[in-house]
Amino acid sequence: MGTALTPGERPHAVSSPEPTPFMEDRIVTDHLLEEEQHTEGTLRPQTLDAYTGQERMKESLRVCIEAAQRRHEPLDHAIFYGPPGLGKTTIAHVIAREMGGGIRSTSGLVLNHAGDLAAILANLQAHDVLFIDEIHRLPAAVEEALYPAMEDFQIDLVIGQGPATRTMKLDLPPFTLVGATTKAGALTSPLRERFGLVYRLDFYTPEELETIVTRSAGLLHVALEPGGAAEISRRARGTPRIANRLIRRVRDFADVKAQGVITQTVAQEALHWLGVDDAGFDDMDRKILLTILEKFNGGPVGVEALATAVREEKATLEDVYEPFLLQAGYLDRTARGRQLTAKAFQHFGRSKGDPDLFG
Repeated sequence: MGTALTPGERPHAVSSPEPTPFMEDRIVTDHLLEEEQHTEGTLRPQTLDAYTGQERMKESLRVCIEAAQRRHEPLDHAIFYGPPGLGKTTIAHVIAREMGGGIRSTSGLVLNHAGDLAAILANLQAHDVLFIDEIHRLPAAVEEALYPAMEDFQIDLVIGQGPATRTMKLDLPPFTLVGATTKAGALTSPLRERFGLVYRLDFYTPEELETIVTRSAGLLHVALEPGGAAEISRRARGTPRIANRLIRRVRDFADVKAQGVITQTVAQEALHWLGVDDAGFDDMDRKILLTILEKFNGGPVGVEALATAVREEKATLEDVYEPFLLQAGYLDRTARGRQLTAKAFQHFGRSKGDPDLFG
């Protein structure tokens, strides 16, 4: 195997109370990193049959797509919600391909005016998909302009200024709006009610991620053994985006240290080098949990006190670090504050009543 690469070369997010660039570049972040923007698309499945996981959603979509095709109609508008990295953008591309149309992608963050929306809608073709990521971020004026487009395939255009201002209706081709959001609760009721199809994307099982990792390894021409695939999948935090990132980073390690072959042992050493432990935790995850364990006897502890103890902003703690720890069952939010679960104590080889907890 040779000597493992030196760990600790990456800066730690806890070195300053201010958010650092590393916070966004964590190896286990579920957000898309800048260097992945051009490579993620090559790993996306193109059809429902190739899309792994989310079986109930897939079966429902398969029936709805076939019914729409038989009627020669566009698919009902659909919205997908759930944490980042679970495949919301991918399923939008799959829908467009299955329906035989194109896809136009945008974001609620960049549609600042109704005119921005009109320019996109005017260029759609019949049965195209308009994909709006972070759709809950749409400004109110843009959202209201979207309603007639969704219901009647028309959009109201305001022409002229002052006394000469007039409104005209522009007919649109039948299209499907696919929205994606990480905050379903932030959607307004009028917008949510206009979607005929609403789906929640759930975290993936290790077995499903193993299928994804094996497929990605083939597309990337990586020599991956089953044990290596299982090791990577087990630590990918239930998220395909993280699984695909890990396979690329482990590939780099294997190319330098193991003649390019990812066995289970190589994967374990590579993930140790990357700072990802058996539970998928990175350094900051462990720091948060160990702080609650060792300084606050497992909790409960108020979020303000915890943020101060780990030298991180409260909002960053709540929005970036806690969601996975909560979802994976290592942390609880209670009325009195954050506290560790029995699973967290077990992970660190401790127990709640351990008299040596502070020893």
